[in-house]
Amino acid sequence: MRFPALRKAALPLLVSALMLPAGAWAATAAEQLRAFVSGTQSATGSFTQTTKATTGQGAPNQSGTFSFQRPGKFKWQVVKPYEQLIVSDGKQLYQYDPDLMQVTVRAVGEAIGSSPASILFGSGSLEQSFNVAPMPAKEGVEWLRATPKSPDAGFSRVDIGFRDGLPAQLELLDAFGQTTQVTFANMVRNPAVSADSFRFVAPKGVDVVQMNQQPGQAAPR
Repeated sequence: MRFPALRKAALPLLVSALMLPAGAWAATAAEQLRAFVSGTQSATGSFTQTTKATTGQGAPNQSGTFSFQRPGKFKWQVVKPYEQLIVSDGKQLYQYDPDLMQVTVRAVGEAIGSSPASILFGSGSLEQSFNVAPMPAKEGVEWLRATPKSPDAGFSRVDIGFRDGLPAQLELLDAFGQTTQVTFANMVRNPAVSADSFRFVAPKGVDVVQMNQQPGQAAPR
């Protein structure tokens, strides 16, 4: 998987106090998103992802697991059809491709500053980086469209669907005309997540590529 939020950076993708029983939400998608961001400090779950080009051709479906802890710590692990791991410790973001024996390292702010990842995993204001518009509900899912204010975001828009106060689906149109759809499942809100879960150490023999490295700065291992 190429994490949809990071397409720009050579890749390219979540209220306890406000939680209501299933089916009780009457809030708009934007209201549910704000409640989710303010009331969910950590979460775990699984995802499936599909990507289609403008020609209609698509990459193989991808699936895996994710976890996050605010602010800015997350793990996005692709299991099928091939392995890939993206980990943020809140300061550095690591993209590890076992098949390539390579890990790319960049500052978190540079990688997800204005992206869907900053909405779901960060702690910033939605309206600060995006123009937000409501969309019609479909099959019990409330939708919003977020259009980045920055011309350098690397994607044109992202549609986010909420059901019962939780992210259910995400659809991103990137700058290349590709559409990426992510469906979330099995989400557990505010579990205890170890800080070590977001610590990455490059395996022995793996090539470490430090993006935007300052002179004299060593690549982390």
